[in-house]
Amino acid sequence: MPSSTSLPKTRIVPRAVANRESGLWKLMKTGIDKSSRKLTMTRLETWATPGVPDVIVMDERGTFHFVELKHTKGNAIDLSPHQVTWMDNHKNGSAWILVRRKKDNEKATIRIYHAAKAVDARMDGVKHPADLIVEEPFNWDELMGLMCPI
Repeated sequence: MPSSTSLPKTRIVPRAVANRESGLWKLMKTGIDKSSRKLTMTRLETWATPGVPDVIVMDERGTFHFVELKHTKGNAIDLSPHQVTWMDNHKNGSAWILVRRKKDNEKATIRIYHAAKAVDARMDGVKHPADLIVEEPFNWDELMGLMCPI
C-alpha cells in the first residue's frame, strides 16, 4: 500500500524533446541578444506546477510575457493537457506558444500562436493559422514585436 506522503508521478520528457526545446531556447536567447530589444528572459524548469510556460520575458516597460517553446518536424504541436489549460486560463494576458518547425529539406520556420489558440493548436497542429510565421533566418525583432509590443 503506497504511503500518503509519496510524491505524485511526474511526466518523463524524452531526452530528444528536451534537447530540441533547449536548442530552441538557445536560438531564441542568441537571437534576442543580437536584436535591438532590451528584454530580460528567464528560462523556467518547473515540475511543481505542470503547464507553466518555459520562458518568462520582461520587456523594456517591465511588462511580463510568457512563452511556451515547442519543436516539431511534422504537423503536430505536442502541448500537454496541463499546458493547454494554463494557456487557456491566461488567454487574456500576454502568453504565447512559439513553435519551431523543421522538416527535412525545408527551411525552418517559427510559428507564434497566442494563448487563446492553444486548444486549436493542440488539435490542428501547424495547420491552424498562426498569428505570425517567420522563415529562417529569423527576425527576432519582428517575432518579439508581436509578443512584446512597445
